[in-house]
Amino acid sequence: MSKQLMKGNEALALAAIKADCSHFFGYPITPQNEIPEYLSRELPAHGGVFLQAESELAAINMVYGASAAGARVLTTSSSPGIALMQEGLSLLAAAQLPCVIVNVQRGGPGIGGIQPSQADYYQMTRGGGNGDYRIPSFAPASVQESAEMMMEAFELADQYRTPFFIVSDGVLGQMMEPVEFRENDQKKNPLKDWIVSGHANKRAPITIKTLALSPEILEQKNLELQKKYSRIEEHVARWESSCLENAEIVTVAYGTTSRVVKNAMDLLRDEIRVGLIRPQTLWPFPKRPFQELPQSVKKILCVEMSCGQMIDDVRLAVNGQKEVGFYGRVGGMIPTPQEVAEAIRAELRGVTS
Repeated sequence: MSKQLMKGNEALALAAIKADCSHFFGYPITPQNEIPEYLSRELPAHGGVFLQAESELAAINMVYGASAAGARVLTTSSSPGIALMQEGLSLLAAAQLPCVIVNVQRGGPGIGGIQPSQADYYQMTRGGGNGDYRIPSFAPASVQESAEMMMEAFELADQYRTPFFIVSDGVLGQMMEPVEFRENDQKKNPLKDWIVSGHANKRAPITIKTLALSPEILEQKNLELQKKYSRIEEHVARWESSCLENAEIVTVAYGTTSRVVKNAMDLLRDEIRVGLIRPQTLWPFPKRPFQELPQSVKKILCVEMSCGQMIDDVRLAVNGQKEVGFYGRVGGMIPTPQEVAEAIRAELRGVTS
């Protein structure tokens, strides 16, 4: 199949259609607007339903209803819009309703700006809603990977009956790259015998709810969720690693920032042995590559477009075996390869001084 030159946002939208997404509910916000714009034209043409809700709060609750009825459903937004959806996301997790949510991140906090950022890491991995819940999250680093992860996210959401995040940003959403849409060989279309549908007096009616006034019942529901999250941690964690053998320092970066780090590594090729671990899932966070680091590694450096939100997970994964440093830009500023290269030099000077 030939490649198409597409914006990252448009590739996400087309990938959703190819993954048999049948319903979209959302509300406009920069820099993700190309996704609903594309779907408003193409999803009805493929027999689906596109509806621009009156707000993000309305959109996420429409997602709840469509998923409960058995639809493959998508919503997309950007940082402050995702913040408005947190109560609905907690409800979806509690009700074990599958869906996909795309966050094309922008600078914050608050309304912030429209430039790219990675400052939603806590939001994407800890959740802003109430209760003990987790939402798995893919973090693509290219337009091709954005499309592939979108299609896989729908399959995993159905498999585990859970909401699933695609964590993009303003750079990945707006940039154009060639993308190839391969046949989705993972498509399973599992039987959804739990959905709310007509029963014609042939079975007991199905009710999907999250209210449990009995603490014993609510505790059991929570324990069941934790068992599922343990399975997700075991089977869904993904990462890319490069140049780890004999590395002096290992960088950790995801999404757009990982692309910058790879350019910085090229700048330092004849000077410093630099490795990279790129989490492809933010939760579950990939712990294994940190447990298998070579003895040559003197330090680990997190590089983010935030104030250092991922560093907590890296320190937990390293478990005190290596010192962890940080370099980042915030507010929509994107680090340059030269800045990252200098930060790597500075980290190693600190180790050897």
